Amino acid sequence: MPTYGHNMLPRSLLTLLLLMSSALAQRAVDPRYTYNRMICVVPLVGAGTPADPKRPQHAPLASDPNGIVAFYFEPTDDGKSAVVEFVARDRGAFAVLLADRALTAFEKGRAARAQIETAIRRVRKDFDLDKFGLVMP
Repeated sequence: MPTYGHNMLPRSLLTLLLLMSSALAQRAVDPRYTYNRMICVVPLVGAGTPADPKRPQHAPLASDPNGIVAFYFEPTDDGKSAVVEFVARDRGAFAVLLADRALTAFEKGRAARAQIETAIRRVRKDFDLDKFGLVMP
């Protein structure tokens, strides 16, 4: 009389091990691509004093969890503007940036790399997207 199910445990374990190994094999996302990010060319503002530090326009003086949570910038070749990467948890934090047609602005992950680098190199000759940006935990 045949018995069914006596080979079921080894098969189940093998299936479980195969599924776990494929889940563990997934790579983590590069931290430079987490959160919502925009790369912009904006004017530098501020008097350069402790009360009013020189900073990129639209850069917050304090982090807001519902707004821009971080930014990184490098001055343009003329020193009057900055190339900035703004970081936010929610894309809605970029509403002001997206509405300002005077800015050169690109959403990281949506705009092509060549498009970003070509536009930014007009104001910063040595711009390299691989060497620019902010790593967020």
